[in-house]
Amino acid sequence: MAAPLPGSCGFFLEKKRRFCKMVAARGRRFCGEHATMEADSNRITCPLDPKHTVSADRLEKHLKKCNSRRKPTPVYYVENINSGPAGEEEDVQEVSLSELSCSQLDALVERLRTAARGLRWEVEEGVLSHPALQGELDDPRNGGSAHKHLEQQSSILGHLQALGLLGRGRCFVEFGAGRGKLSHWIHEALKAPRQRQEEEFSLEEPAEDLQLLLVERSSTRFKVDGKHQQGSATLERLQVDIQHLDLAKVPLLQQKKLPLVAVGKHLCGVATDLALRCLLGPPQQDHHQGEPPTKRHKACQAAAAGPPGGGGGTGPPPTGEEDSVPGSVAAPPAVGEDCAPGAVLGLVVALCCHHRCQWRHYVGQSFFRQLGLGAADFSAFCRMSSWATCGLRPANHSPAEPEDMANQRAEDEEEEHDVAEMPEVVSSSLLSAQQRHQVGLLCKRLIDGGRLDFLRSRGFSGRLRRYVDGHVTLENVLLNAVPSSIRPSV
Repeated sequence: MAAPLPGSCGFFLEKKRRFCKMVAARGRRFCGEHATMEADSNRITCPLDPKHTVSADRLEKHLKKCNSRRKPTPVYYVENINSGPAGEEEDVQEVSLSELSCSQLDALVERLRTAARGLRWEVEEGVLSHPALQGELDDPRNGGSAHKHLEQQSSILGHLQALGLLGRGRCFVEFGAGRGKLSHWIHEALKAPRQRQEEEFSLEEPAEDLQLLLVERSSTRFKVDGKHQQGSATLERLQVDIQHLDLAKVPLLQQKKLPLVAVGKHLCGVATDLALRCLLGPPQQDHHQGEPPTKRHKACQAAAAGPPGGGGGTGPPPTGEEDSVPGSVAAPPAVGEDCAPGAVLGLVVALCCHHRCQWRHYVGQSFFRQLGLGAADFSAFCRMSSWATCGLRPANHSPAEPEDMANQRAEDEEEEHDVAEMPEVVSSSLLSAQQRHQVGLLCKRLIDGGRLDFLRSRGFSGRLRRYVDGHVTLENVLLNAVPSSIRPSV
């Protein structure tokens, strides 16, 4: 776009590579949001959040209602309760991959392949769907971007159903909830069929037997929470970082103490490890100083004992094939029978952004150490993991893409998760694009292997499933886990 559209704002958005499309007032060059660019403008940057502006004569009133204002600390906020201990990571001096010599890079890749050699797990194919979203998937009014997200949500619900986790009488905790669309479809799937068709609230099941807890650290626009305020579920949103969330102190969970099912769609990097710590407690190698963290919700007692022979080891995670029986029914224990109130029945989380992982919070540290790896290796593998999703084009070449495609890509990335940094490239004489892609995938699987090992030590059987095709999203791996005493059918 060489010039702004007639009547539109003249501010150029570097990130989206186009001019702002908001309407400018008559006689003005910029819209209200970018009015600070005007020489005679009275708009100033908000002192609480520089991402937006406010009229100077309304500043005092704005500060009282700004979404970035300091809010009272909620009872479930416990600073750094889910953080790992600081230490080894602080002593690691990161070196850019582009600065490594050929021999150094070869040695790093060889360490990766040696560590991954002989480990017994792989990403299984598992593209599923759920009938609750079929109508939206068939609706031609949904564009390509909307259809992409619907396919992911449908498959996640399909996995929840196949694992026996999709049902009432439990609390679904959606980590990194964003707008809350995944919880929205979980609620829709659990409505009575007649209620979905007629929306007769008199036919609803009691709201107390289904809870939806949405966890999101950002103030999100266009939330779908309002559609579920009066319905067959109790919905609550917590604006808090997972790093500081103590689930045991959430009032909603204390009321009914329903079993928990954790879900997440694109839980970026370190957020996955923080969510696992939040649900199941810190790994055994963590040594917090001072008082120990508040006791988390226990897993099913039958699962806490782990698989036969002891589940507290740190060896390579099992593939799960030894636990699965064709045709077996994946049904979790009924509430009040084998599981104590507040038990964790399972989790279904879409993984992404491994380059954003941090050694301090990583739950698979003991797994890495058993393989002879440490914080420096982990840091390098995290950076190399971005090659799996960004390394297919030749190194040091960024062919121009059409403007509309670039804008659509940026909007999709912002909707799913934070825009990832560009991957560190290396000279094409060291590794080809295909080799970088394969190395990136291996890094991701090794990092996920530590998470599977952590789940096994907690008495859970975890699996990695490719839940949608690569053309829908390149971050298409789902982490499933249920107590080891339950035989999953997927």
